[in-house]
Amino acid sequence: MTQTTLVPSLKKILLAKPRGFCAGVERAIEIVEIALKIYPPPVYVFHEIVHNSFVVKDLGSRGAIFVNGVSEAPDGSVLIFSAHGVSPEIRNQAKKKNLRLIDATCPLVTKVHLEAILFAKQGCTILLVGHEGHDEVIGTMGEAPERILLVDTPEDVEKLQIENPEKVAVITQTTLSLDDTKATIEAIKKKFPKVIFPPKEDICYATTNRQIAVKELVEKADLILVIGSENSSNSKRLAEVAKDQGVKAYLIDDVTKIQSEWFKGVQVVGITAGASAPEHLVKEVLDYFKKLGVKDLEEVETVPENVKFGLPPELSKYARS
Repeated sequence: MTQTTLVPSLKKILLAKPRGFCAGVERAIEIVEIALKIYPPPVYVFHEIVHNSFVVKDLGSRGAIFVNGVSEAPDGSVLIFSAHGVSPEIRNQAKKKNLRLIDATCPLVTKVHLEAILFAKQGCTILLVGHEGHDEVIGTMGEAPERILLVDTPEDVEKLQIENPEKVAVITQTTLSLDDTKATIEAIKKKFPKVIFPPKEDICYATTNRQIAVKELVEKADLILVIGSENSSNSKRLAEVAKDQGVKAYLIDDVTKIQSEWFKGVQVVGITAGASAPEHLVKEVLDYFKKLGVKDLEEVETVPENVKFGLPPELSKYARS
């Protein structure tokens, strides 16, 4: 981070609300925290529990070990599936090792998995709108690999050759931008007029709400800071939403990534955080601007958010006690 120096043009900070942790992330982190209390360490977690380096580092310091393969967890140990979900193949591998399994998959991701299973049973070719290589996409495609095709752009849709174009269904990665998926969805509708969609939108409420909040900020801000990790899909989308509206935006892990030269000629800075970014990172960024002499702070609330997901059965009794 460039040394803190006064920026005369800076007048005001706008803070997005909602921002930061969503219900699925809160639930996943709480699951790991409870598991660390009730089971002898270490507790193993399949992939990063959520896509934020600070969360992973903190839980790691308390006894969580993050693994990229089931084989890395010793037979009989505790293994937690991350919020992004896993494929049936991973679940089967874990059962063969007699692991004590705890599922932290976000319920909204589970919804997409169930849609994939249902559409596959109906004999549909399933188009999954998402980004190749993302943990959520890998897990979802594993539910019916012989029936799911991944598409990201309208160009991907145009290249498709499907045996029965009248039996096509669509599911979506939960952390995408509504704006980004619009063109792809329109291309699918045009090419496959009888396409089937789930009864309810797959893109999660938190992703949508945070994008709405950013769109509100760009109406008043000259620059947007998005706090979140580079591998966080929803955080990257927030920065893209701002840029699409013609406003400069930077995705930062934390306050140390800020460069003071960004703010030359900038009067109003908007700040938000991805759904896996902890609030203490936001506070540190706000403290940075206070040291710059910026005293005017306004929290801009766009959508009330009070969603809460319950814990898995194997942990809920411990939480109550």
